[in-house]
Amino acid sequence: MATAGSSLTIASSFSEHRTQIHSSNLPLQYSLSYKANSRSRGRRLGLVVSSVSSPKVELRTGPDDLISSLLSKVANSDGGVTLTPEQHKEVAQVAGELQKYCVSEPVKCPLIFGDWDVVYCSRPTSPGGGYRSVIGRLFFRTKEMIQGIDSPDTVRNRVSFTALGFLDGDVSLTGKLNVLDSEWVQVIFEPPELKVGSLEFKYGFESEVKLRITYVDEKLRLGIGSRGSLFVFRRRQ
Repeated sequence: MATAGSSLTIASSFSEHRTQIHSSNLPLQYSLSYKANSRSRGRRLGLVVSSVSSPKVELRTGPDDLISSLLSKVANSDGGVTLTPEQHKEVAQVAGELQKYCVSEPVKCPLIFGDWDVVYCSRPTSPGGGYRSVIGRLFFRTKEMIQGIDSPDTVRNRVSFTALGFLDGDVSLTGKLNVLDSEWVQVIFEPPELKVGSLEFKYGFESEVKLRITYVDEKLRLGIGSRGSLFVFRRRQ
């Protein structure tokens, strides 16, 4: 775990020329002035020594610490469903700090490819649509949400669930990824495919989403949708 710090090294030397001055040989006014100046120099010297001996060290939080903090905040939250508004704000704050460490032009980074667990979304219905709505969750218990990105331009979304407490199923989308600029991508999905038990069929229409990649590394990927939804993806083992 990398933590950056700042250190301050100050080398100082102080020397004073000792001069014997006998107050008996000097006018009283000059003697008092000399003593006052000596005390003033002593106080200034004390302040300098104090500042040198007690440097302030600023500790910075690195990306690994932020990733650990972020994952701990979204753990066991059903993709963000069970978090309070205040907890959502904390997640957004940590994500905002983490994106400062993002590589330049993340859309060109090969680390975006692979399979990812969708561990958090600030709008829980964004991944999974109606299956993740308040009513949908009464009938469909989400088991996992996965996004796969295959080189060069294929995106696979899948939400697996248990329907009515005993039927296993999933809904999946396959789309084509288009790069819009150094951070934004567009994905045009084919109609969704639903599997419940032995049933399998497609329904609905094509759909389109836009996502800004704000951070990516070997472990984690962050994205912000065109409507402001924050996504946290964790690479699957």
